[in-house]
Amino acid sequence: MLPTAHRTTRQWNALKLMAALLALLTVSTCRSTSVLAADQLPSMIIENETVFAFTELVGVDARLQLVVSTVDDAGNQVDVTRAVTYTSEPPGIVSIDETGLVTPLADANVSVTTTHPDGRAVQIPLTVSQTGVAREISFASQVVPIFTKLGCNGGGCHGKIAGQNGFRLSLLGFEPHVDHKHLIAHSLGRRVSVAAPDRSLLLQKSIGTVPHGGGQRMDADSYEYRLLRRWILQGMPYGDENQRVVESIDVFPPHRRVAAGSSQQLSVIATYTDGTREDITRGVVYESNDPQMASVTPTGWVEIGDVVGDVAVMARYQGHVAVFQADVPRTMSPLSLAETHETPSNVIDQHVWNKLNSLGIPRSPRCDDATYVRRATLDIAGRLPTPDEAKAFVADTTADKRERLVNRLLEDEDYAEYFARKWSAILRNQRDSGPLQLRNMLFHQWLTQQFRENVAYDMWVRQLVAARGSITSNPAVSWLDQVSDRNERVEDISQLFLGQRVQCARCHHHPYEKWSQADYSQLMAFFTLIDKKDAGDVAEPVFVSRIGTAATNHPKTGASLKPVGLDGPPIEIAPDEDPREALADWMTQDDNPFFAKSLVNRYWKHFLGRALVEPEDDMRVTNPPSNPALMDALADSFTQSGFDLCELIRTICLSDTYQASSQPLDENLADRRSHSRFYPKRLTAEVLLDGIDHVTGTPSSFAGMPAGTRAVALPDTGFDSYFLDVFGQPQAKTACECERSQDASLAQSLHLLNSKQMQDKLGSDHGRAKRLANDSEATVAVRLDGLYWTTLSRAPTDEELNASLEYLSGRENESAAWEDLIWALVNSKEFLFNH
Repeated sequence: MLPTAHRTTRQWNALKLMAALLALLTVSTCRSTSVLAADQLPSMIIENETVFAFTELVGVDARLQLVVSTVDDAGNQVDVTRAVTYTSEPPGIVSIDETGLVTPLADANVSVTTTHPDGRAVQIPLTVSQTGVAREISFASQVVPIFTKLGCNGGGCHGKIAGQNGFRLSLLGFEPHVDHKHLIAHSLGRRVSVAAPDRSLLLQKSIGTVPHGGGQRMDADSYEYRLLRRWILQGMPYGDENQRVVESIDVFPPHRRVAAGSSQQLSVIATYTDGTREDITRGVVYESNDPQMASVTPTGWVEIGDVVGDVAVMARYQGHVAVFQADVPRTMSPLSLAETHETPSNVIDQHVWNKLNSLGIPRSPRCDDATYVRRATLDIAGRLPTPDEAKAFVADTTADKRERLVNRLLEDEDYAEYFARKWSAILRNQRDSGPLQLRNMLFHQWLTQQFRENVAYDMWVRQLVAARGSITSNPAVSWLDQVSDRNERVEDISQLFLGQRVQCARCHHHPYEKWSQADYSQLMAFFTLIDKKDAGDVAEPVFVSRIGTAATNHPKTGASLKPVGLDGPPIEIAPDEDPREALADWMTQDDNPFFAKSLVNRYWKHFLGRALVEPEDDMRVTNPPSNPALMDALADSFTQSGFDLCELIRTICLSDTYQASSQPLDENLADRRSHSRFYPKRLTAEVLLDGIDHVTGTPSSFAGMPAGTRAVALPDTGFDSYFLDVFGQPQAKTACECERSQDASLAQSLHLLNSKQMQDKLGSDHGRAKRLANDSEATVAVRLDGLYWTTLSRAPTDEELNASLEYLSGRENESAAWEDLIWALVNSKEFLFNH
């Protein structure tokens, strides 16, 4: 609450002042038709009325999803799978429904004809065989996928640890042997009945004839019901242990430019270990990463919304994933860079502009100099520019002034402290309790030194991952001391430096990625020889790597597993070598598919407000970048620079993409992923507190730290500060930047509006308001000009100046009037956001 009624009146007047200051997103006609069968790989797609010569459907369970497309006048492929009609000759060999699904009926050669409404037709030759052969159904490769498709083995149903109503399946079917045993042996065999398959609880509950908590999951005339019924009639066999297994899956088409409101049929094929391929379109689990932009049915029919941008649809089957990506442009006729009369400044702009032009989204113009100096100083140094810095930059007429500004900021101690704070939090530099600890200080100082000296990223990551010794002799071991659990070390290393969240794989196969328990255990093997030893009289522990064979056991099979990086080759490590050095070697190789991409994605979010992959540390195949070409190019540039972090920052900050105005155009207002403009970002807790201290002229104090220490320079997050807590500073308990909250809250608004802390800062006898009120040498207009440069890094507009002068002139208490004006400015969105 405000301390006095006078303050309430003043705040109301200031609110009116602030209000016054703030006042001041057709498909072309088709011309050619082409057809792709789902057992053809994308590289074998044949367009322009030429079709593949031969496709074979083997067995009564085979299915084939046709995908029919046309090419419009702008050269875009347009799906017409459900617009054409299908016939076959001779009849009775295959059945084709209106969605393009082909199912076998009898053995013979058959010709399928697709006919467009305009009369064009294409014939597809097929061969159907072995429909009369009673082939044994495989539990692992045919039954388990049905459970996954229907959601039976999901984490919310029978796939959870305790199962559901006495029936338990392994999560997503990754343990088929266990599932087979549970299904046929438990509950006295009530779930399946060879004598009366239709009375099996498995089938009755699935079609809803017996009450089922999960509701009806299939129909009695469905493909799934018929297959499960035949499997039960066969005696519920498990199948050949050495049978083929899925090696990979591919989705067609992998990428399309599609019009808003259009649709696209997907087809998915599996490649098996014996080299055979099979259409699995109807057995795949689909999921859109943005349901507002695109929804997808269980049959792989994607319906595009009316939002411009890009969207991805995940296809998941038997532990394998593939992704369909769609760009939804404003216009189906893309612009070229030549047509926009623009020349890319660097590798970033080339790929950003290619994406924008493909989507038909124009780019906002460059921001002005006042905006840029504030934006870059906040993002690089974590502070507001001083009035002198801002004025000098705006007045500078040289062509390279933005480059020189970035270079100067990167040489500033503020840059080293700011990024040390960022990394200190996600590296869990967390005090146990009580006063500041030496360990926290030394680790923060070590991090600061890495940025101060611009140590190559791969070098300081190596020092961290393979650290040994004591904290005083080698502060990098602080991470080992803080993250003492071996599982957490594996998970933090993967999430921080590889962008891979492998936590799920500790207990089971990752549901949306390829990482298995074996992958997790092989990564853990790198850390099996680390010991924390008592150093005798020395109070601090010493970390060493003992002599031995680095290995760990598979949690389910018990098999001994040697160290292997994610998707990496086997590594031979001598007994006297530290396995973590081999881990660092693998991680920092130029061709590591994760290392450089993870870092550039993290820094892209820091500077541009939204990562190419969101969240920034969850870079799954099923979570593709919004601009894959940019991700690859930026990672290659970073690698070629020798993992130079300063050079990466220069590349980002000197791109026209970063320099774009945050003011949207009518045509790019809805863009949230393609960076057609600069996306405003709320100031982080530490930067905001420092900014308020800077404007009010009353610095905050922190226990145990020298006077004048900035919040962004604090070594850990254990300082008692309500302001930092309420504005979302992380607690450094995990390696996830998601700990930092950038969401607005009522508590934040109230704190800025009328908290005692804010009132004390505004009304301090040594604060800026008092100094401005007592300055008799400068005119009020000059003082106002200085205040605007201090707060917003720009001069006031004429309207703002006149409104402020009028407010100040009408107040008897000049100090209170200046406090109100400062209060209004620091509560403005222009101050609270980096724009």
